[in-house]
Amino acid sequence: MPYTKRRRLVSSAVAVTLGASALAACGSSSDDGEARSGPVSLTYWSWTPGMDKVVDLWNKGPGKKERITVTVKKQASGDTLVTKILTAHKAGKAPDLVQAEYQALPTLVSNDALADIGDEVGDAKSRFAEGVWQQTTLGTDAVYAVPQDIGPMMFYYREDLFKQYGLTVPATWDEFAETARKLKKAAPGKDLTTFSANDSGLFAGLAQQAGARWWTTSGDRWKVGINDAATKKVAEFWGGLVEEGAVDNQPMYTPAWNKALNTGEQIAWVSAVWAPGTLTTAAPDTQGKWAMAPLPQWNEGERSTGSWGGSSTAVTTDSGNKDAAAKFAAWLNTDGEALNALAKESGIYPASTSAQLSGAFTSPPEYFSNQPDFYRKAAEIAETTAPSAWGPNVNVAYTTFRDAFGAAAKNKSGFTAALDTMQEDTVADLKKQGFGVAE
Repeated sequence: MPYTKRRRLVSSAVAVTLGASALAACGSSSDDGEARSGPVSLTYWSWTPGMDKVVDLWNKGPGKKERITVTVKKQASGDTLVTKILTAHKAGKAPDLVQAEYQALPTLVSNDALADIGDEVGDAKSRFAEGVWQQTTLGTDAVYAVPQDIGPMMFYYREDLFKQYGLTVPATWDEFAETARKLKKAAPGKDLTTFSANDSGLFAGLAQQAGARWWTTSGDRWKVGINDAATKKVAEFWGGLVEEGAVDNQPMYTPAWNKALNTGEQIAWVSAVWAPGTLTTAAPDTQGKWAMAPLPQWNEGERSTGSWGGSSTAVTTDSGNKDAAAKFAAWLNTDGEALNALAKESGIYPASTSAQLSGAFTSPPEYFSNQPDFYRKAAEIAETTAPSAWGPNVNVAYTTFRDAFGAAAKNKSGFTAALDTMQEDTVADLKKQGFGVAE
């Protein structure tokens, strides 16, 4: 949303905001066309492992030439980091740069904690898929971050067991449902997959693929569409499969789930590009037996995927050196050497399309050595990332999802009512915190 409109959407008492006193002017006087003189020292808050080693490349190379030194301060991720950033911003002491998940950007922007760096990094747009870049613009001409890593969603399956049971990799969600039923009939003790109500990011990505827009704006008000037609379609689809027993309903990342993957009790997984790392730990005995394919589509012939995870590099409004910070953010996420180092040291899958088929991504993950074209397929899928629409209280929506959908999955009672609860709680929270909401 435009800056003037965005200011009117800021609450004076948002749960994750810190009141009107937290608002600060975007940018700083040292960035208004004045020439920078002398060396610049920047602080970067990040949770990515090995980030200090990547930043060393900057400090010894481009940074040395530009006289811009960056220091990494390791932080926690998720809501903990968002709260810490806003607390620091309230005191006018936020770092120059922060790592921020895409769904956290609206919260930070609505608090004027992030600067518009479009003039400094706008040329980088061509390096990213449209649906990825869009997540850092919030649908406007302003740019609030540079994409760093992404989690395009895809379908993983046990190639050997699909062959054993005469199953075909589903191209559509209708075929997916029929595949689940066919497996259950042939092997009652096995499940195609599980619907895990403990991971809201999975459901959000599935809704995104279906065309959902959970948060949008109407004039100077937020509009919440969590129970829109696209999301209802996804909820009814998965709720129906759970209710009839065609798929399992146990949560992921538990010893029981790991065992199901490792022993072949669960033979497929709707996941993201980072799945090989999880499978290496969860199902070590099945290495080389899995394959990856695009996510099933709602309509035959479509090509679209959702996102599950990913983060960006943003510049705060407290930084006195916005142009220098933006220059580093662009280098970190577009330079070939930097991206190769991020892949090696941090294990990320880069948002930059040019990096997805180079360096560390020229060979498949060791766990998928049987699929030489793994990263070529992943890059093709990543290009089809659907646009997303995040809002300032994603944390509330996600918490309600885990509670309402968790109960529905456990009781096998369908997900429609749970989705309505998620919508109602999210709208009520926005109103409680003072945001204008369009009914």
